[in-house]
Amino acid sequence: MKLLNLLKQWRYPSRWHLFRMDDRLLLIVIGAIVGICSGMAAVALNRSLLFILEGLHPYRRIWWAFILPGAGAALSSIFLNKIVNEGAGHGVPEVVYAVSRYGGLMRLRSSFSRLISSCLTIGSGGSAGPEAPVVMSGAAIGSNIAGFFSLNDRQRVALVGCGAAGAISSIFNAPIAGMIFAVEVIIGEWTALNIIPIAIASVAGTEVSRFLQGNQIAFSHRQFDISSLDISACIGLAAMTAITSIALTRVIRGVGGLSGRVSLPAWVRAAGGGCLVGAVGLYLPVVLGEGYHSIHQMIEGLYTPGIIIVTLAMLAKIIATGLTLGSGGSGGIFAPCLVIGSFTGLAYHRLLVLLWPSVPWVNEGCYALLGMAGLISGILQAPLTGIFLIVEISGGYEVMLPLIIVSAISTTLSNYIEPASFYLKELVEKGHLLRPGTDARVLADLSVYELLEKDCITVNPDMLLRDFIKIVKRSHRNYFPVEDKKTGQFLGMIHLDDIRPYLFNPGMYDAVFLEQIMNEKPEIVSPEDDLSDILHRMDNNHLFSMPVVAGNRFQGMISKATLLDQYRKELMVQTNR
Repeated sequence: MKLLNLLKQWRYPSRWHLFRMDDRLLLIVIGAIVGICSGMAAVALNRSLLFILEGLHPYRRIWWAFILPGAGAALSSIFLNKIVNEGAGHGVPEVVYAVSRYGGLMRLRSSFSRLISSCLTIGSGGSAGPEAPVVMSGAAIGSNIAGFFSLNDRQRVALVGCGAAGAISSIFNAPIAGMIFAVEVIIGEWTALNIIPIAIASVAGTEVSRFLQGNQIAFSHRQFDISSLDISACIGLAAMTAITSIALTRVIRGVGGLSGRVSLPAWVRAAGGGCLVGAVGLYLPVVLGEGYHSIHQMIEGLYTPGIIIVTLAMLAKIIATGLTLGSGGSGGIFAPCLVIGSFTGLAYHRLLVLLWPSVPWVNEGCYALLGMAGLISGILQAPLTGIFLIVEISGGYEVMLPLIIVSAISTTLSNYIEPASFYLKELVEKGHLLRPGTDARVLADLSVYELLEKDCITVNPDMLLRDFIKIVKRSHRNYFPVEDKKTGQFLGMIHLDDIRPYLFNPGMYDAVFLEQIMNEKPEIVSPEDDLSDILHRMDNNHLFSMPVVAGNRFQGMISKATLLDQYRKELMVQTNR
């Protein structure tokens, strides 16, 4: 019985004394738990991928090996669409969408669904990375733990960020990069309420990884002696990585659009894309899987193929990633970006050596590192994530200055051509990107019907001004909707200002009909309109109230005063302050 009562206390947190303590302390404690769970999910995915990749390695050189990525992508699609009922996607946009529209609310099955599907896609040879799936898994873990403790939207969003940070920190052994990624990309809000628990979750996820897998730097290298000429050359490299990141974005979206127009089952389209990737992999094995082995060689300066082969490998990896993700395979773009970026940096370095052979350029491994940072920054449009990720996974703090230059310029150029990042572009196009704390996010949880004011007195167009004045005397409204007496259709509006010229001229009372003075084309609102757009229209047109019309029928009025009052109440609900 005591055990049952204890469980009830934990399950019903309104009776749990910790919830009466400081909000930050609460998030720090639970954030650490989320970070540990996310770190364990990342380690599980990493080891599962190694197991599958090693198991299939003996079959890679057989002529029919091109079928393997197709089979993995098909199984991944069937699992997502038929078994767990989750559509294909990259993972991170879904997390950002949950934060934007639903206060971080995510389904429990999302904590494992993408882990399994990405194992099938990447383990079979698909060109994708495990980072986005594990981010979705960690975010779902944080969301459901927040639900267990009945936290509010603001706290749940913070724990979603904790899950994402713990996952990235664990998989890369990079706590700072994990923290910055969660804040810069997932949440988009730099506040102490978010940063402190996310930082704790990042450390927790990293320590789980180090405990289970050892404290290893992903891409160790020798020291680089960077000259002023190399720093100047970074400007060209930044432009090159920006172009490459835009090309990768458009290839993935282009293949996705083409695949969506093919009238075949999703698993067949995924299988087709996977088989094409496998066919490319028969000639360029570097395109298969996450491709981290080739990055090691490039950073160490041991990648021997010439500039033509390097360029072909870069283009092939872009195409393979587009085919994998665009056709319906499951995975992320972090790993492909790192591989493509290192190829871009290597090709750029060899071009410099070819054009100016007498210049003592730094080792090509440095340019491979810079290329990775440039591509990550360009495609995510998140320069801090690109900078600190590369610094932490390589230990290359001596390249900090050129890293900043490449990341900043690459992000700026990419944003100029593509105003939204790869993860956020579709959300922006659909109007689903609502960052926490913004007006649009607060108003997204309200509807026009919730704010509807129905105490308006309707009038008809053939009413005399004298009769209308009698109605005005017993009304506390300034607006009066005009409706057709027979059909009930909305015809227009009358404002008190419209009758002001006639009020002091009693001779006009029996000579003026309302149809003569009503506004036949007022600014109207539909019940489906977005409240942030309505508020924007009110500001632009200097209006304090607008009629709501549906099916040419007057529904009521919506006023700025009521809207802002509900806005304040909703803000208090979302922040619990």
